[in-house]
Amino acid sequence: MKAKLLFAGTFALLASLEPGLSQQRATIEDTTKVQELGYKGVPNFFKPPKGEYFGETQGIATNSKGHVFVYFRDPQTRVWEFDAKGNFVKEIGKGYYGFLYAHSLRVDSHDNIWTVDEGANLVTKFDPTGTKVLMVIGFRPPVSDGITTAGAPTTPDENYTLCRPTDVAWDAQDNIFISDGYCNNRVVKYDKYGKFLAKIGKRGGGNGVGEFNLPHAIQVDKAGNVYVADRGNARYVVLDNNLVWKTSYNNYGSAWTDCISTEGPKQYLFVSNSNPNGNTPGSWAQTGQVYKAELDGTVIGKFGHAGKLPPGFQVVHMMDCRNPNTIFVGEIESWRSQKFVLDAGK
Repeated sequence: MKAKLLFAGTFALLASLEPGLSQQRATIEDTTKVQELGYKGVPNFFKPPKGEYFGETQGIATNSKGHVFVYFRDPQTRVWEFDAKGNFVKEIGKGYYGFLYAHSLRVDSHDNIWTVDEGANLVTKFDPTGTKVLMVIGFRPPVSDGITTAGAPTTPDENYTLCRPTDVAWDAQDNIFISDGYCNNRVVKYDKYGKFLAKIGKRGGGNGVGEFNLPHAIQVDKAGNVYVADRGNARYVVLDNNLVWKTSYNNYGSAWTDCISTEGPKQYLFVSNSNPNGNTPGSWAQTGQVYKAELDGTVIGKFGHAGKLPPGFQVVHMMDCRNPNTIFVGEIESWRSQKFVLDAGK
């Protein structure tokens, strides 16, 4: 299926949240004049093992070889690796203690595979083969959590204790950024060795400067700026590398996930206006799109639509846009992953 270009113009809708400035709230109706990007779905791209199926697809990412990793909820949380043609390669982490309730998966610039598990409260770094665990951030309460030694703490310091984390990203220096997520409503920065450096946000959340209401996804551009999908506040927040608030983009509807391209001379920001079943009647006309934007929030175009049948979206939980003209999406409520190709140069 291919959408036609409807409008050639682009526009920017930025709302500054610097101290002393009021927030200019833009609504999804403001984006109805955005041009439709030409796109097509690649049907039946993924070829799972015979007799097996995807569950709720929480995470999806590619490595430098074009392999695709899909992290999904099944009776057990699982990671499947596919080659560049969609052929199944292997399962990663089968039986791993850090897999309980999947939330996101990313691949770093060194092809290490990172999983974020909302149920285990852990972020895990696997090597590029997926056969070695290189780092674990967070703390999974053991069965013996109530059994303590006199005078000993039952959990690590709160800077190293995550609560239903949602996503992970890195800067050019390999510093680690985690959106920590459903409970703590914060973003935490660690160095490449896992040492705590900084945090922003507070438990209980909020909607002001320096506050989040369910930070649901996170990305970092080449300059080190941090982009947070602040889902509960329906905005995408931009922080500097030290987690100091810069601004927010409020014109994309819901804010479930974001992605920044890495291939090519220029980076682009992709964001999802996802459409969960819990949305109000009539919401499908205003949800389901993926938006392509400049890093400063300027809208370039959009593609896709709400729908339970491919190539519709229901619900985009995560995207991979390593190549800005090839987008992989993972969906929860349709239990699937899809590949889309955009018209080059659009």
